[in-house]
Amino acid sequence: MDGEQRRGRLSSFVVGGLVGASAAFAAARRRRRREPTARRTPQGLEAFEGAPCYHEVVERERDDLEA
Repeated sequence: MDGEQRRGRLSSFVVGGLVGASAAFAAARRRRRREPTARRTPQGLEAFEGAPCYHEVVERERDDLEA
């Protein structure tokens, strides 16, 4: 009986190890597939400087300096 219990524990350990390893490989594969996508919109200060309100402020400040 003791030998059968050991075999059962060993096979359970092996199966658990295989399941865990396959989960780790699947997670690693999923991570690698993600590639950075190209942004369609500008980021940071570039986005602000392209806004119409920014151009209005710049023009207003330019007019104030000239006057």
